[in-house]
Amino acid sequence: MVIDCHVHVAATEPHGRMSARLQASLPFQFMQWRLGLRGTEAEKERALAEHLAQLIAAAPRLTAAVVLAFDAVYNELGMLNVRETHLHVTNDYVMDLVRQDRQMLFGCSVHPYRTDAIAQLERCVAGGAVLCKWLPNTQGMNPSDRRCFAFYEALAHYKLPLLSHTGGETSLPTIDRSVADPMLLKPALERGVTVIAAHCGTRSKPFEPDYVPQFVRLARDYERFYGDTSALNLPTRWYAYGSVLSDERVRRKLIHGSDWPIIPVPPPGRVGVGAALELMTETNWLARDVRIKQMLGFDAEYWNRAATILRLP
Repeated sequence: MVIDCHVHVAATEPHGRMSARLQASLPFQFMQWRLGLRGTEAEKERALAEHLAQLIAAAPRLTAAVVLAFDAVYNELGMLNVRETHLHVTNDYVMDLVRQDRQMLFGCSVHPYRTDAIAQLERCVAGGAVLCKWLPNTQGMNPSDRRCFAFYEALAHYKLPLLSHTGGETSLPTIDRSVADPMLLKPALERGVTVIAAHCGTRSKPFEPDYVPQFVRLARDYERFYGDTSALNLPTRWYAYGSVLSDERVRRKLIHGSDWPIIPVPPPGRVGVGAALELMTETNWLARDVRIKQMLGFDAEYWNRAATILRLP
């Protein structure tokens, strides 16, 4: 079973929210243009989900993909912060999507500061969630905050992995850049949670802090610590391949993810210019991401690791 553990959808009322700032941003405008999304916001929402389903079905190596919900921002008192919420994709919306498509899996998202966080997590577990997704930079949470500890204990109890963004973020507005360090996830590991560090702590643009060394250290030291390869096929993140592929202990901790609808770009320095140009003709971005990683030499264990970590039958 080859699982892409990291793909996104967007939503609008009543399924979520996209702020005016997000919709006006260059990355969001480019994504809409590149995917040919037109019409009302509801029509774009539906077209994006339908396009994703078609790509998963047409990607020859993929068995399924984890579609990620995205919880709203909550403040330190557990209150909803609409002003800072630029993307919201409800758990109910993603649950409905995956019920309609056997090749989609439910990745829930629950903000740990919510007063009802554990109750929401339990509802998602009952709804078939295979992991819980966080993006601390954008959702306004510190993974080392004591407010997260009870949530970690619930994740460990239900054996639900935590997929948490690490490193830089440019696709969405950020609230706190200081929470990008993978080391902040140590309290989760110490409480028995299986943690998947999205993007392996990489920079999203030059001159940002680089957390790949911290990712490598945790991957060596903690049995339940993994990293997904989502968005590593962006030019700003190519540099990480040298670190994560050269260390055999770290290679054994890598999990397949694409970060769709991020557009994967093959690294010419590693696959060759001719191969890179040929790969760019692959219009199915999920399939392109797979093909790039095949050319980079990812082994059979890598392709099957997500299914094992997510405890899929």
